[in-house]
Amino acid sequence: MSILLIILVVALLAVALWQLTKIFDLTQVGVIHDDSQVANDDDNNTQGYLMFGFLAFIYIFTIYGLIKWGPLVLHTPASKHGAIVDYLMNITWIVIFIVQAITQILLHYFSFKYRGKKENKALFFADSNKLEIVWSGIPAIVLALLIGYGLYSWVDIMFIDKNEETIEIELYAQQFNWTARYSGTDNVLGKANVRLIEGVNTLGVDLSDPNAQDDIVVKELHIPKGRKIHFKFRSQDVLHSAFFPHFRAQMNCVPGMVTEFAFEPVYTTDEYRDLPFMIEKIKNINALRDAKSKILVAEGKAGLDPYTFDFLLLCNKICGASHYNMQMKVVVDTPEDYKKWLSDKPTIVEEVKVANTPKPVEGGVGADSTKAKDTAAIAKMAMK
Repeated sequence: MSILLIILVVALLAVALWQLTKIFDLTQVGVIHDDSQVANDDDNNTQGYLMFGFLAFIYIFTIYGLIKWGPLVLHTPASKHGAIVDYLMNITWIVIFIVQAITQILLHYFSFKYRGKKENKALFFADSNKLEIVWSGIPAIVLALLIGYGLYSWVDIMFIDKNEETIEIELYAQQFNWTARYSGTDNVLGKANVRLIEGVNTLGVDLSDPNAQDDIVVKELHIPKGRKIHFKFRSQDVLHSAFFPHFRAQMNCVPGMVTEFAFEPVYTTDEYRDLPFMIEKIKNINALRDAKSKILVAEGKAGLDPYTFDFLLLCNKICGASHYNMQMKVVVDTPEDYKKWLSDKPTIVEEVKVANTPKPVEGGVGADSTKAKDTAAIAKMAMK
């Protein structure tokens, strides 16, 4: 009902404005107007000054945005290669800002300087080799340098030395969740195929493969600080994208093929939470949540829980209706805590065996004899 009233009010306002324009036209009867639709010097002067006004608006809004929303961007990278990515990104931003400033200032200045005037005549020339060299050569050189440095950085990030001790982990994407598979003590992932998906074997691991006997499947990703993690990605259904924002890592997950990425964490989760900028950020977030909680409690609803920072694995492709909720908690442990956490996890082979073991029938063969004896004793006491 409220929406209908809003629509009616807007419609009535539109009609009222239209009627006001008609009344204004009637008041101008007898006044001479220039209806030629051709811009005169006054019009051109106005447009020229408006160009300068728009230029000022661009940079005022840019400076305001940097001050207002600058602290919201990602801060300290949590991976070894993250500093390289941030450095390349900062160089790109600086180049873009310089080029944007020069081109915008020249564009608006020339729009004002060469605005239309009665005494002015436009100069026409077919071409200028000097100008072509300047505006084609300079961007080509700058882009070549940026792309060259970017390729060098990419190769440096993606290079994995065969003799380097890495931890093999598979990340399996499906609408709309992530599953992690650890390679176990042999550090070799077993074969897998979607045709083998059945029951608890949701990743289609080939249980007959010797390398799969110690594979571990979990729903929460734990990785150790100071060790290079070699991730392999698969997708069950559509195109996904594994995105670790704080680790500056992203790789597409493509159905029917295996992609890979590697990085080394340099902070544990607890260490990253204790960084000064993160303490301040969490404090600000919880202040907003407290204010929202007071409103919710006043309405008789449950308040919001305090926010605690965690690393996350997100999907960076729009993969369906619940794409926004496709995420996995990532915990960076010390090497000792990581080994302890992993040692408590059953292998996929053990999980399949437990799932396929028939449950004993109550009172039948394989039933718990102690439970049967207790039941018989209770029955005798009841008879007495």
